[in-house]
Amino acid sequence: MFSCSTKQRVVNEKSLKADKNQKFAIEPNNLLIGATLNYDELRTQKEVVYLKKFKYLTPANAAKQSRVHPQPDVWNWKQIDEFIQFANKNKLVVRLHGPISPQASKWAKEDHRTPKELETNLTEFATAFALHFNNEPVVKWMDVVNETILADGSWFGPKKGTDQWENPWLKMGLDENGFPLYIIKAFEIATKNATNIQLVYNQKVGMEDKMWDKVKETILYIRSKGFRVDGIGWQAHLLLGAKREDFVDNTEATMQKLANLIDWAHQNKLAFHVTELDYLVKHKKNVESERQVQKRVYQQLVDVLVAKSKNGQVTLNLWDVGERYKKNTGYFQSIYDAKMNPTPAYQVINKVNKNKL
Repeated sequence: MFSCSTKQRVVNEKSLKADKNQKFAIEPNNLLIGATLNYDELRTQKEVVYLKKFKYLTPANAAKQSRVHPQPDVWNWKQIDEFIQFANKNKLVVRLHGPISPQASKWAKEDHRTPKELETNLTEFATAFALHFNNEPVVKWMDVVNETILADGSWFGPKKGTDQWENPWLKMGLDENGFPLYIIKAFEIATKNATNIQLVYNQKVGMEDKMWDKVKETILYIRSKGFRVDGIGWQAHLLLGAKREDFVDNTEATMQKLANLIDWAHQNKLAFHVTELDYLVKHKKNVESERQVQKRVYQQLVDVLVAKSKNGQVTLNLWDVGERYKKNTGYFQSIYDAKMNPTPAYQVINKVNKNKL
């Protein structure tokens, strides 16, 4: 396996050229806050509320492979192109969430797909995606890969059928050092074709040490190949998969881990992005009391992000601005309730939402 000391030495020797290609400089002393909109929320009350508060946009699903490339011979850029027009009209900056990841089309998840077929499909999608947006000035970041590693540090891979949450691309195999070929290929393509966009390695779950150690190791390895990685993304769906005690009962220790992770990112010339922040409440009857807990946790999280923004680029994206319900999971809380009235967490976000671009 590729040792950390060897990786760091190779990074220092080989990735400097890639660092020089970064178009966007680190922007200290500003926590950039944005939010997600779904396509069907354009031209609705949510759009109105969004535009009053935010200048940083993540289209929720419109850039995913399942929308853009739903079939091997079908391409549909309509929804994401409308978002780009919306961003241009309203002077927004955009992070594209269309990664090589479990957000794959069903045809890519079919069990009979061979490694060669998956490589061809990945190459076609990743190349077309990068070229389609590379000359769009409003597009500042793009997620290149997403949800690659499980909480225990193992690679997230395929499952039987097409209806489960899975990452089919791992079937492409591992290289001689044990790293997934699909991750390396995705960053190779993005480095070549998305020269004007910052490239993000996005990840979910909580602050599990084994998972983040693997993320760090993988980023250093990608850079040792001469490919760019410009930022780390953390989804931050609080209480979805992560242990409750980490974010409620033992928040101080968890926030220290977050602070240490951001420090590592900045030390390695990486921006840090909280990409999908929300707070899960499993039962409706607990919503009001849980919103007070959410406010406290958000305050602690924002305090860390504000402090670390003094050392390098930090962004925060709210996944939705209102309440959303997912069957068999629960109610995800943001900063407005289902009727678009501010919740307690609104006060935390509103206080620091300066959005100096």
